[in-house]
Amino acid sequence: MEGSASVHLIPSTSIPHTPTIQPPPALREIIKGIVLSAARLVRPFLFVLMLATAGCHAQSPSAAGGKLSPELTRRVEILIRSRANLPANYEMVIGPREKSSVTGFDEITVLFSAEGKTSKPMTFLLSTDGKTLAQFTKFDISKDPKTLVSAEGRPSRGGPPNAPVVIVGFDDLECPYCARMHAQLFPALLMRYKDQVRIVYRDFPLDQHPWAMRAAIDVNCLAAQSPEGYWNVVDYIHAHAADIGGAEKTLAKANENLDTLVREEGKRQKVNETTLHACVEKQDDTAVKASMRTASDLGVEATPALFINGERLEGALPIEYVYRMVDNALVAAGQTPPPPVPVPSLNGPPPTTTEQPSGHPSSE
Repeated sequence: MEGSASVHLIPSTSIPHTPTIQPPPALREIIKGIVLSAARLVRPFLFVLMLATAGCHAQSPSAAGGKLSPELTRRVEILIRSRANLPANYEMVIGPREKSSVTGFDEITVLFSAEGKTSKPMTFLLSTDGKTLAQFTKFDISKDPKTLVSAEGRPSRGGPPNAPVVIVGFDDLECPYCARMHAQLFPALLMRYKDQVRIVYRDFPLDQHPWAMRAAIDVNCLAAQSPEGYWNVVDYIHAHAADIGGAEKTLAKANENLDTLVREEGKRQKVNETTLHACVEKQDDTAVKASMRTASDLGVEATPALFINGERLEGALPIEYVYRMVDNALVAAGQTPPPPVPVPSLNGPPPTTTEQPSGHPSSE
């Protein structure tokens, strides 16, 4: 297809519809690809529905914007109904031909309705000779995936803002798996890649962690004035999350300790304490909730979740997988990955030292 270097064609496996209409699962299998004889697409992606005709028919040229003939409309409808096993109470409205960007095909839209509810329009491709119905999904890949998850305005570790690889982690300060990753994975990455990798945290506190939201808000108050102070407190919380609630293990004590940690670190960093204290007292969750929405839009459902130059990594994976993703990102950026190193073990528990860093309050 001419001029389509930024378009990626893959099979379509879902039919858009409103939640009130539930087309049968077979409807999702109506069309799984597109045939463009000139484009010679990869064979596994091909799945075409041929509109069979009985006998010989003279083929009239298609006209974009033209209404389908009753005979062709019926062939399209019968094909979709039979392939999808569509219930009889589902009505279909098939729109006119419209010009498409695919050579040899026009677009038509199909609406499904039942019980007074109507689906979103579903777009098909209809060949100009009226013999083939197809569908495909196109995705814009013109943007650098690295920019899909913004690190702007966040404290960072590792390389400079123009580092070839940016790792954005969605973090929950009360999450034990996040604590393990923080203590083991990130040091290993920085040790191997040094300034080739820049690490940034964004917030995704989970509802089941009662003080995670408070922690995110508090450390962000400090980050606004001291990135170094932000990381000091993040390090401490991840290493001592089990003690944040004190001996009482209460939310009130956890909140008190979190506020104290941030205020005392702010004093050490010589920030504007009046501004910091006001921010902590206000507990404005606007920025944290915006980060959570971003994560949800990206498909994040749990923590930790990493985006390595836009490529998502979730769950507990061997570190060599992470190395491979970072190496691939470096190569794509025109950089040479460092030589292989012995793979550190990430199976042990995170550090459990109970020694208080100098200046930090006891959680008791």
